Amino acid sequence: MSQQPAQLSLSDAYRFARESGCLEGVLELSALPRLADVLASLAGTVSYRLSGFTGEREQARLRLQVTGTLQLRCQRCLGAVEEVLAIDSRLELASADSAPTQEELEDERLDILPVTGALDISALVEDEILLALPTSPRHVTCSLPATDGTDAEPHPFAALAVLKHC
Repeated sequence: MSQQPAQLSLSDAYRFARESGCLEGVLELSALPRLADVLASLAGTVSYRLSGFTGEREQARLRLQVTGTLQLRCQRCLGAVEEVLAIDSRLELASADSAPTQEELEDERLDILPVTGALDISALVEDEILLALPTSPRHVTCSLPATDGTDAEPHPFAALAVLKHC
């Protein structure tokens, strides 16, 4: 049974973080449309846990953990490649009027999340999954897709081979 994620508005997201809120749920992969291009199969789910906390200077922050197994499309053979997700992201909420300092931008332990309206948790989960995926998923060993040996069309350079022997 999948639980549909709630939406947190801008003020709710900050309050959620300051009050150390926690949301957990499961998302169907078919509900994450931007993943469709890289997946070999839309069957399955991912689990997420979103918790709020405050930083050293009382900045509103979120911790997003995502787990699950995806079937990515191999870039060599176009078959399924299993990818196990274990995402653990820390995000600092930033409104449009509060620009992060240079020190905050250089801190690789967390990312700045601009919030300018409703915070859609499913979109946030999908964003973090897309950022965590390999750019070119491949099996360790695989070959090109097999052909039956009969080409429907002649090779485009076959005519040049005939001219070469003249």
